[in-house]
Amino acid sequence: MSKIYTVEKEYRDSRFDKWFKKKVINLPQSLIEKIIRLNKVKINKKKTKSSYRVQPGDIIEVYDISKFKANDKPKVFKYKPSNKELNTYDKNVIENNNNFIVINKPAGIAVQSGTKSFRNIIDVLKDTKYFDGYKPYIVHRLDKETSGILIVAKTREYAQLFTSLFRIRKIHKTYIALTYGKIAKSNYTLKDDLISYDNKKKIVQKAISYLKVLKTSDNYTYVELNPITGRKHQLRKQLYNIGNPIVGDDKYFIKKKYNKKNKGKKKLMLHAYKIKFMINNTQYNFKAKYGNEFEEFLKKEF
Repeated sequence: MSKIYTVEKEYRDSRFDKWFKKKVINLPQSLIEKIIRLNKVKINKKKTKSSYRVQPGDIIEVYDISKFKANDKPKVFKYKPSNKELNTYDKNVIENNNNFIVINKPAGIAVQSGTKSFRNIIDVLKDTKYFDGYKPYIVHRLDKETSGILIVAKTREYAQLFTSLFRIRKIHKTYIALTYGKIAKSNYTLKDDLISYDNKKKIVQKAISYLKVLKTSDNYTYVELNPITGRKHQLRKQLYNIGNPIVGDDKYFIKKKYNKKNKGKKKLMLHAYKIKFMINNTQYNFKAKYGNEFEEFLKKEF
């Protein structure tokens, strides 16, 4: 036996796992992933994945999941920021209105909690004055070690709007980075087939970014990057692929070539510098100043 659901308009572009928790049963993420792997759910008669963005009118068929119990959910511990940490975020706020906030995210803090990250931006922001009466909605992500511009929506309507704008590539982001070695060309179009794995299944995704060299020294290059696609670790992987990994990147790193130079450099020298988009015929342009460590490195090497 199965139960049939039809996705309503208010859930447009919501992730399937979020929809499932609200409309079917609130299970831990691991059990939802297991239900998907066991083909206990289909969308429009096809297999799906947890990250699928549901659309109004989608027909979701859920088969017998009675053995999966809501009380199997492990206890969730939320990160509780100190008053000192809460107060430091005033200086990081770039824009604040009734619909969204734009902040300059520090390096070293995750956007949301996960298996490897307890301290996170969302748990911090929800306790600040900026979200008094609002709920923070994630609309895009930055790696934990990447600093710079981050948009957080305050309403479901704007969360869905931003999600749609990102999907159709109407939000334009600019990063700056410091890489090892000299990059010969002043302008580069980076095109790669990036490989990732989902439940041991190999996934190949096209990735495109534009690179502009701003400055070079004997050992480093200062670059501006405009990602066109939005793949996980895209810029880090692409710079690694051309032999110029980002300074401080201990994941995508050429050990034999840059081992000594990387020693002692803990911060990832990648910063989300600018973002621009248009909503209701209003153009928004925001910039986020890079941190002291980035600035000191620039002065020293260039």
